[in-house]
Amino acid sequence: MVKVRQDAWSHEDDLLLAETVLRHIREGSTQLNAFDEVGDQLNRTSAACGFRWNAEVRMKYDHAIDLAKRQRKEKKRAMVSTINTRKPVITLPAIEDTQGNQDNESALVIEEEEPTLTMDAVIRYLKEVKKDYHASNQSKESLELVQSENDSLKEQVNNLEKLLKQTETQLTTIQNDYQSFIQIMERARKMTVLDDQGSVAAPTFRMDKNGNLEQFAHGSN
Repeated sequence: MVKVRQDAWSHEDDLLLAETVLRHIREGSTQLNAFDEVGDQLNRTSAACGFRWNAEVRMKYDHAIDLAKRQRKEKKRAMVSTINTRKPVITLPAIEDTQGNQDNESALVIEEEEPTLTMDAVIRYLKEVKKDYHASNQSKESLELVQSENDSLKEQVNNLEKLLKQTETQLTTIQNDYQSFIQIMERARKMTVLDDQGSVAAPTFRMDKNGNLEQFAHGSN
């Protein structure tokens, strides 16, 4: 099943991540194993858990990390001490005297020392170091990818802001031109009305035969 969870990390998720990583450190395991374990529980990828740990959670647990590392060292010392105390003992039989009696005090005990460092232990240690190295590189690559995406988004935002300013300037210019056009049309309309009114001749009157005033129509004989 592909892990595609991309929602925000909750406080409980961060706490589970921190507790798991600290436990793996105390037990001498790797952070990569811890990221795998948390990823399985939260349905997230190991890389996402590693990035969250290095980018947000790790800085809050510096003291706890140092304590877990000291506990791991003490555990290793205890294991080495236990191995050293389990040295095989070779006991020689007691020497009999001429009377056939055993002299228990003359028994000789020889302790055979065992090497405290084996090739298998060295190989296991190198494998753990290699896993930590790959986990660190993976987290670094994830961080660089996020940083690159962040820079790209910032550049896009800047370009959009510039485009928005240009659009606002153009809109202001169009509005001003529209207002000027409206004013010109209004002045033209008023001038047309005045011209129409001026073209109508004023009415004239004349006296008829009976001494009454009548309107004289222009153009009549």
